[in-house]
Amino acid sequence: MKPRELNVLALNSGSSSLKFGLYQVGSSQSGMLISGEAGSIGALKGKFEAQAARQHALLSETTAIPTQREAIMRIARLLADCNMAAPDAVGHRIVHGGPTLLKHCLIDASVLQQLQAACVFAPLHTPAALSVIRYAREHFPGVAQMACFDTSFHAELPQVARVLPIAKKWQLQGLRRYGFHGLSCESIVHQLGGDLPRRLVIAHLGNGASITAVRNGQSVDTSMGLTPTGGVIMGTRSGDLDPGVLVYLLREKNLDAAMLEDLVDRHSGLAGISGIDSDMRRLRAAAVSNADAALAIEMFCYSVTKQLAAMIAVLDGVDLIVFTGGIGEHDPQARAHICRGLSWIGVSLDEARNRAGNDPINGAASRCAVRVLASQEDEQIARHVWELFPQSLP
Repeated sequence: MKPRELNVLALNSGSSSLKFGLYQVGSSQSGMLISGEAGSIGALKGKFEAQAARQHALLSETTAIPTQREAIMRIARLLADCNMAAPDAVGHRIVHGGPTLLKHCLIDASVLQQLQAACVFAPLHTPAALSVIRYAREHFPGVAQMACFDTSFHAELPQVARVLPIAKKWQLQGLRRYGFHGLSCESIVHQLGGDLPRRLVIAHLGNGASITAVRNGQSVDTSMGLTPTGGVIMGTRSGDLDPGVLVYLLREKNLDAAMLEDLVDRHSGLAGISGIDSDMRRLRAAAVSNADAALAIEMFCYSVTKQLAAMIAVLDGVDLIVFTGGIGEHDPQARAHICRGLSWIGVSLDEARNRAGNDPINGAASRCAVRVLASQEDEQIARHVWELFPQSLP
Protein backbone atom coordinates (compact mmCIF):
# COMPACT_ATOMS: atom_id res chain seq x y z
CA MET A 1 0.00 0.00 0.00
CA LYS A 2 1.36 3.44 -0.97
CA PRO A 3 2.27 5.51 2.10
CA ARG A 4 0.45 8.80 2.53
CA GLU A 5 3.66 10.73 3.15
CA LEU A 6 7.39 10.08 3.24
CA ASN A 7 10.36 12.00 4.58
CA VAL A 8 12.84 11.85 1.71
CA LEU A 9 16.46 12.96 1.90
CA ALA A 10 17.64 14.14 -1.53
CA LEU A 11 21.39 14.16 -2.12
CA ASN A 12 22.96 16.03 -5.03
CA SER A 13 26.71 15.47 -5.17
CA GLY A 14 29.45 17.39 -6.95
CA SER A 15 33.15 16.69 -7.10
CA SER A 16 33.75 18.75 -3.92
CA SER A 17 30.25 19.58 -2.68
CA LEU A 18 27.09 17.88 -1.49
CA LYS A 19 23.73 19.62 -1.66
CA PHE A 20 20.93 18.10 0.37
CA GLY A 21 17.27 18.58 1.10
CA LEU A 22 14.81 16.83 3.40
CA TYR A 23 11.32 16.83 1.90
CA GLN A 24 7.95 15.68 3.11
CA VAL A 25 6.32 14.16 0.05
CA GLY A 26 2.77 12.95 -0.54
CA SER A 27 0.64 12.06 -3.53
CA SER A 28 -0.34 15.62 -4.38
CA GLN A 29 2.32 17.86 -2.89
CA SER A 30 5.83 18.08 -1.51
CA GLY A 31 7.44 20.49 0.89
CA MET A 32 10.99 21.25 1.89
CA LEU A 33 11.76 20.84 5.59
CA ILE A 34 15.51 21.52 5.59
CA SER A 35 18.03 22.12 2.82
CA GLY A 36 21.68 23.04 2.63
CA GLU A 37 25.12 22.29 1.27
CA ALA A 38 28.45 20.94 2.40
CA GLY A 39 31.03 22.80 0.32
CA SER A 40 34.78 22.61 -0.32
CA ILE A 41 34.87 18.94 0.71
CA GLY A 42 38.50 17.86 1.05
CA ALA A 43 39.82 21.41 1.48
CA LEU A 44 41.40 22.70 4.69
CA LYS A 45 38.34 24.87 5.34
CA GLY A 46 35.02 23.44 4.29
CA LYS A 47 31.68 25.16 4.68
CA PHE A 48 28.37 23.78 5.93
CA GLU A 49 25.16 25.77 5.50
CA ALA A 50 21.52 24.92 6.14
CA GLN A 51 18.15 26.61 5.81
CA ALA A 52 14.71 25.68 7.04
CA ALA A 53 11.53 26.17 5.05
CA ARG A 54 11.03 29.64 3.54
CA GLN A 55 14.82 30.11 3.40
CA HIS A 56 15.10 30.72 7.15
CA ALA A 57 18.83 30.35 7.91
CA LEU A 58 19.65 27.63 10.43
CA LEU A 59 23.42 27.75 10.43
CA SER A 60 26.55 28.64 8.49
CA GLU A 61 29.83 27.25 9.73
CA THR A 62 33.38 26.84 8.53
CA THR A 63 34.65 23.40 9.37
CA ALA A 64 36.85 20.67 7.94
CA ILE A 65 34.87 18.19 5.83
CA PRO A 66 37.56 15.73 4.66
CA THR A 67 35.31 13.40 2.62
CA GLN A 68 31.71 12.76 1.62
CA ARG A 69 31.47 10.43 4.65
CA GLU A 70 31.92 13.38 7.03
CA ALA A 71 29.42 15.39 4.96
CA ILE A 72 26.80 12.64 5.36
CA MET A 73 27.52 12.44 9.10
CA ARG A 74 27.15 16.22 9.43
CA ILE A 75 23.82 16.16 7.59
CA ALA A 76 22.55 13.35 9.84
CA ARG A 77 23.62 15.28 12.95
CA LEU A 78 21.80 18.36 11.68
CA LEU A 79 18.58 16.37 11.20
CA ALA A 80 18.90 14.99 14.73
CA ASP A 81 19.62 18.44 16.19
CA CYS A 82 16.46 19.73 14.48
CA ASN A 83 14.42 16.82 15.90
CA MET A 84 13.77 15.43 12.44
CA ALA A 85 13.03 11.73 12.12
CA ALA A 86 15.47 9.65 10.11
CA PRO A 87 14.54 9.67 6.42
CA ASP A 88 12.21 6.97 5.11
CA ALA A 89 14.19 6.91 1.87
CA VAL A 90 17.21 8.58 0.24
CA GLY A 91 17.32 9.76 -3.36
CA HIS A 92 20.56 10.42 -5.24
CA ARG A 93 21.08 12.60 -8.29
CA ILE A 94 23.13 10.63 -10.80
CA VAL A 95 24.39 12.55 -13.81
CA HIS A 96 25.02 9.56 -16.10
CA GLY A 97 23.85 5.98 -15.81
CA GLY A 98 25.42 4.85 -19.07
CA PRO A 99 23.54 2.84 -21.71
CA THR A 100 21.89 0.40 -19.27
CA LEU A 101 20.50 2.73 -16.60
CA LEU A 102 18.01 5.10 -18.20
CA LYS A 103 15.16 4.97 -15.66
CA HIS A 104 15.06 6.07 -12.02
CA CYS A 105 15.41 2.96 -9.86
CA LEU A 106 16.13 1.35 -6.50
CA ILE A 107 19.86 1.02 -5.84
CA ASP A 108 21.01 -2.57 -5.39
CA ALA A 109 24.25 -4.45 -6.05
CA SER A 110 23.52 -4.71 -9.78
CA VAL A 111 22.83 -1.00 -10.10
CA LEU A 112 26.04 -0.16 -8.23
CA GLN A 113 28.00 -2.36 -10.63
CA GLN A 114 26.44 -0.65 -13.64
CA LEU A 115 27.12 2.79 -12.15
CA GLN A 116 30.75 1.87 -11.65
CA ALA A 117 30.97 0.94 -15.34
CA ALA A 118 29.28 4.24 -16.29
CA CYS A 119 32.00 6.33 -14.58
CA VAL A 120 33.81 6.54 -17.93
CA PHE A 121 30.97 8.67 -19.31
CA ALA A 122 31.00 11.28 -16.50
CA PRO A 123 34.32 11.09 -14.61
CA LEU A 124 33.71 14.54 -13.05
CA HIS A 125 30.44 13.45 -11.45
CA THR A 126 29.77 9.72 -11.08
CA PRO A 127 32.71 8.68 -8.84
CA ALA A 128 31.68 11.31 -6.27
CA ALA A 129 28.05 10.18 -6.47
CA LEU A 130 29.11 6.57 -5.86
CA SER A 131 31.01 7.64 -2.75
CA VAL A 132 27.92 9.44 -1.45
CA ILE A 133 25.77 6.37 -2.12
CA ARG A 134 28.20 4.13 -0.27
CA TYR A 135 28.39 6.39 2.78
CA ALA A 136 24.62 7.02 2.83
CA ARG A 137 23.96 3.27 2.82
CA GLU A 138 26.41 2.87 5.71
CA HIS A 139 24.88 5.67 7.75
CA PHE A 140 21.21 4.85 7.04
CA PRO A 141 21.21 1.02 7.03
CA GLY A 142 17.99 -0.55 5.85
CA VAL A 143 16.71 2.71 4.33
CA ALA A 144 15.72 2.44 0.67
CA GLN A 145 18.11 4.34 -1.62
CA MET A 146 17.08 5.38 -5.13
CA ALA A 147 19.06 6.60 -8.13
CA CYS A 148 17.52 9.46 -10.11
CA PHE A 149 19.20 10.05 -13.46
CA ASP A 150 19.72 13.31 -15.33
CA THR A 151 19.55 11.27 -18.53
CA SER A 152 16.07 9.80 -17.89
CA PHE A 153 14.16 12.81 -19.20
CA HIS A 154 15.95 12.42 -22.54
CA ALA A 155 15.78 8.62 -22.76
CA GLU A 156 13.15 8.68 -25.53
CA LEU A 157 14.80 11.22 -27.80
CA PRO A 158 13.76 10.62 -31.42
CA GLN A 159 16.32 8.74 -33.46
CA VAL A 160 17.26 11.78 -35.54
CA ALA A 161 18.40 13.56 -32.37
CA ARG A 162 19.71 10.55 -30.43
CA VAL A 163 22.03 8.87 -32.98
CA LEU A 164 25.57 10.23 -33.31
CA PRO A 165 27.06 10.48 -36.82
CA ILE A 166 29.61 7.70 -36.25
CA ALA A 167 30.02 4.10 -37.44
CA LYS A 168 27.32 1.65 -36.39
CA LYS A 169 29.74 -0.54 -34.42
CA TRP A 170 30.40 2.36 -32.03
CA GLN A 171 26.72 3.25 -31.78
CA LEU A 172 26.06 -0.34 -30.65
CA GLN A 173 28.49 0.15 -27.77
CA GLY A 174 26.36 2.86 -26.20
CA LEU A 175 27.77 5.95 -27.91
CA ARG A 176 24.70 8.16 -28.40
CA ARG A 177 23.25 11.49 -27.35
CA TYR A 178 22.10 11.08 -23.75
CA GLY A 179 21.37 14.64 -22.68
CA PHE A 180 21.63 15.99 -19.14
CA HIS A 181 20.03 18.40 -16.65
CA GLY A 182 17.00 16.15 -16.97
CA LEU A 183 15.92 16.54 -13.35
CA SER A 184 16.03 20.31 -13.76
CA CYS A 185 13.94 20.08 -16.94
CA GLU A 186 11.46 17.76 -15.21
CA SER A 187 11.12 20.25 -12.38
CA ILE A 188 10.31 23.03 -14.86
CA VAL A 189 7.66 20.88 -16.56
CA HIS A 190 6.21 20.06 -13.12
CA GLN A 191 6.10 23.73 -12.10
CA LEU A 192 4.32 24.71 -15.31
CA GLY A 193 1.65 22.08 -14.67
CA GLY A 194 -1.53 22.95 -16.55
CA ASP A 195 0.21 25.93 -18.17
CA LEU A 196 2.70 23.67 -19.99
CA PRO A 197 2.77 24.85 -23.62
CA ARG A 198 3.14 22.63 -26.66
CA ARG A 199 6.54 24.11 -27.61
CA LEU A 200 8.91 24.84 -24.73
CA VAL A 201 12.64 25.58 -24.72
CA ILE A 202 14.50 25.32 -21.38
CA ALA A 203 17.82 27.15 -20.96
CA HIS A 204 19.57 25.68 -17.92
CA LEU A 205 22.49 28.08 -17.52
CA GLY A 206 25.04 27.65 -14.75
CA ASN A 207 28.56 26.33 -14.42
CA GLY A 208 27.13 23.53 -16.53
CA ALA A 209 24.71 24.66 -19.22
CA SER A 210 22.36 23.04 -21.70
CA ILE A 211 19.40 23.91 -23.91
CA THR A 212 16.48 21.48 -24.30
CA ALA A 213 13.56 21.42 -26.72
CA VAL A 214 10.37 20.03 -25.14
CA ARG A 215 7.29 19.16 -27.17
CA ASN A 216 4.11 18.31 -25.25
CA GLY A 217 6.18 17.64 -22.14
CA GLN A 218 8.68 15.32 -23.88
CA SER A 219 12.33 16.05 -24.60
CA VAL A 220 12.89 15.94 -28.37
CA ASP A 221 16.40 17.41 -28.58
CA THR A 222 19.05 18.79 -26.27
CA SER A 223 22.45 20.41 -26.63
CA MET A 224 24.57 18.03 -24.51
CA GLY A 225 25.51 14.72 -26.09
CA LEU A 226 27.38 11.60 -24.97
CA THR A 227 28.76 13.46 -21.95
CA PRO A 228 28.06 16.70 -20.05
CA THR A 229 31.02 18.30 -21.86
CA GLY A 230 29.21 18.98 -25.15
CA GLY A 231 26.83 21.71 -26.25
CA VAL A 232 27.10 25.38 -25.27
CA ILE A 233 30.14 27.03 -23.69
CA MET A 234 30.16 26.46 -19.92
CA GLY A 235 32.12 27.55 -16.84
CA THR A 236 35.16 25.32 -17.36
CA ARG A 237 33.89 23.01 -20.11
CA SER A 238 34.42 23.71 -23.79
CA GLY A 239 31.02 22.69 -25.12
CA ASP A 240 30.99 21.59 -28.76
CA LEU A 241 34.47 21.58 -30.24
CA ASP A 242 35.81 20.64 -33.68
CA PRO A 243 37.10 17.06 -33.26
CA GLY A 244 40.07 18.12 -35.35
CA VAL A 245 41.28 20.26 -32.44
CA LEU A 246 41.62 17.15 -30.28
CA VAL A 247 43.26 15.16 -33.09
CA TYR A 248 45.75 17.99 -33.61
CA LEU A 249 46.61 18.11 -29.90
CA LEU A 250 47.03 14.33 -29.81
CA ARG A 251 49.19 14.15 -32.91
CA GLU A 252 51.20 17.35 -32.85
CA LYS A 253 51.40 18.27 -29.16
CA ASN A 254 51.52 14.76 -27.68
CA LEU A 255 48.61 15.28 -25.27
CA ASP A 256 47.22 12.00 -23.94
CA ALA A 257 43.60 11.16 -23.04
CA ALA A 258 43.90 12.40 -19.46
CA MET A 259 45.40 15.70 -20.60
CA LEU A 260 42.66 16.19 -23.19
CA GLU A 261 39.99 15.43 -20.60
CA ASP A 262 41.55 17.95 -18.24
CA LEU A 263 41.65 20.53 -21.02
CA VAL A 264 38.03 20.25 -22.19
CA ASP A 265 36.47 19.72 -18.73
CA ARG A 266 38.49 21.92 -16.38
CA HIS A 267 40.42 24.54 -18.36
CA SER A 268 38.10 25.62 -21.16
CA GLY A 269 34.83 27.54 -21.39
CA LEU A 270 34.57 30.87 -19.56
CA ALA A 271 37.69 30.12 -17.50
CA GLY A 272 39.75 29.18 -20.54
CA ILE A 273 38.67 32.13 -22.69
CA SER A 274 39.06 34.74 -19.95
CA GLY A 275 42.11 33.32 -18.23
CA ILE A 276 40.52 34.60 -15.02
CA ASP A 277 37.63 32.57 -13.65
CA SER A 278 34.54 30.57 -14.51
CA ASP A 279 32.26 32.63 -12.27
CA MET A 280 30.11 35.03 -14.31
CA ARG A 281 30.00 37.55 -11.45
CA ARG A 282 33.78 37.86 -11.34
CA LEU A 283 33.93 38.07 -15.12
CA ARG A 284 31.42 40.93 -15.20
CA ALA A 285 33.50 42.86 -12.69
CA ALA A 286 36.68 42.20 -14.68
CA ALA A 287 35.12 42.90 -18.11
CA VAL A 288 35.16 46.65 -17.47
CA SER A 289 38.92 46.68 -18.12
CA ASN A 290 39.75 43.17 -19.36
CA ALA A 291 39.01 42.37 -23.02
CA ASP A 292 39.32 38.60 -22.52
CA ALA A 293 36.71 38.62 -19.75
CA ALA A 294 34.37 40.63 -21.97
CA LEU A 295 34.96 38.20 -24.84
CA ALA A 296 34.19 35.20 -22.59
CA ILE A 297 30.80 36.68 -21.67
CA GLU A 298 30.11 37.57 -25.31
CA MET A 299 30.97 34.05 -26.50
CA PHE A 300 28.86 32.42 -23.79
CA CYS A 301 25.75 34.42 -24.69
CA TYR A 302 26.40 33.96 -28.42
CA SER A 303 26.67 30.18 -27.91
CA VAL A 304 23.41 30.04 -25.94
CA THR A 305 21.56 32.18 -28.50
CA LYS A 306 22.63 29.86 -31.33
CA GLN A 307 21.45 26.77 -29.45
CA LEU A 308 18.15 28.42 -28.50
CA ALA A 309 17.57 29.24 -32.17
CA ALA A 310 18.39 25.66 -33.13
CA MET A 311 15.91 24.24 -30.61
CA ILE A 312 13.24 26.68 -31.78
CA ALA A 313 13.80 25.33 -35.30
CA VAL A 314 13.44 21.76 -34.00
CA LEU A 315 10.06 22.68 -32.49
CA ASP A 316 8.97 24.67 -35.58
CA GLY A 317 8.49 27.70 -33.35
CA VAL A 318 8.30 28.35 -29.62
CA ASP A 319 5.55 29.23 -27.15
CA LEU A 320 7.71 29.65 -24.04
CA ILE A 321 11.39 30.06 -23.18
CA VAL A 322 12.36 29.32 -19.55
CA PHE A 323 15.65 30.46 -18.02
CA THR A 324 16.86 28.45 -15.03
CA GLY A 325 20.12 27.53 -13.26
CA GLY A 326 22.48 29.93 -11.48
CA ILE A 327 23.13 32.25 -14.43
CA GLY A 328 19.68 31.78 -15.94
CA GLU A 329 17.95 32.74 -12.70
CA HIS A 330 20.24 35.50 -11.43
CA ASP A 331 21.92 37.25 -14.37
CA PRO A 332 19.52 39.67 -16.10
CA GLN A 333 22.32 41.00 -18.33
CA ALA A 334 22.92 37.54 -19.76
CA ARG A 335 19.19 37.00 -20.33
CA ALA A 336 18.89 40.33 -22.12
CA HIS A 337 21.99 39.67 -24.23
CA ILE A 338 20.75 36.23 -25.26
CA CYS A 339 17.23 37.37 -26.08
CA ARG A 340 18.46 40.31 -28.20
CA GLY A 341 19.82 37.68 -30.53
CA LEU A 342 16.30 36.25 -30.91
CA SER A 343 14.60 39.54 -31.80
CA TRP A 344 14.33 38.37 -35.41
CA ILE A 345 11.62 35.91 -34.35
CA GLY A 346 9.87 38.47 -32.18
CA VAL A 347 11.33 37.68 -28.73
CA SER A 348 11.51 40.78 -26.56
CA LEU A 349 11.93 41.42 -22.85
CA ASP A 350 10.43 43.95 -20.49
CA GLU A 351 13.61 45.66 -19.30
CA ALA A 352 12.35 46.50 -15.80
CA ARG A 353 10.80 43.08 -15.19
CA ASN A 354 13.93 41.32 -16.45
CA ARG A 355 16.20 43.44 -14.27
CA ALA A 356 14.04 42.67 -11.21
CA GLY A 357 13.59 39.02 -12.14
CA ASN A 358 9.81 39.41 -12.04
CA ASP A 359 8.31 36.39 -13.78
CA PRO A 360 7.36 36.61 -16.64
CA ILE A 361 10.05 38.84 -18.11
CA ASN A 362 8.86 39.15 -21.72
CA GLY A 363 7.57 42.43 -23.08
CA ALA A 364 3.94 42.88 -24.09
CA ALA A 365 4.80 42.67 -27.81
CA SER A 366 6.90 39.50 -27.52
CA ARG A 367 5.76 36.67 -29.81
CA CYS A 368 6.48 34.12 -27.08
CA ALA A 369 6.49 34.13 -23.29
CA VAL A 370 9.83 34.27 -21.45
CA ARG A 371 9.99 33.17 -17.84
CA VAL A 372 12.54 32.73 -15.05
CA LEU A 373 11.90 29.65 -12.89
CA ALA A 374 14.07 28.14 -10.17
CA SER A 375 15.53 24.73 -10.89
CA GLN A 376 14.13 22.31 -8.30
CA GLU A 377 16.27 19.23 -8.91
CA ASP A 378 16.28 18.06 -5.30
CA GLU A 379 12.52 18.34 -4.89
CA GLN A 380 12.12 16.47 -8.18
CA ILE A 381 14.31 13.70 -6.77
CA ALA A 382 12.06 13.52 -3.70
CA ARG A 383 8.97 13.20 -5.89
CA HIS A 384 10.53 10.38 -7.88
CA VAL A 385 11.50 8.56 -4.69
CA TRP A 386 7.89 8.74 -3.46
CA GLU A 387 6.71 7.29 -6.78
CA LEU A 388 9.28 4.49 -6.62
CA PHE A 389 8.91 3.68 -2.92
CA PRO A 390 6.15 1.00 -3.00
CA GLN A 391 8.04 -0.94 -5.65
CA SER A 392 11.31 -0.61 -3.77
CA LEU A 393 10.43 -2.95 -0.94
CA PRO A 394 10.22 -6.76 -1.05
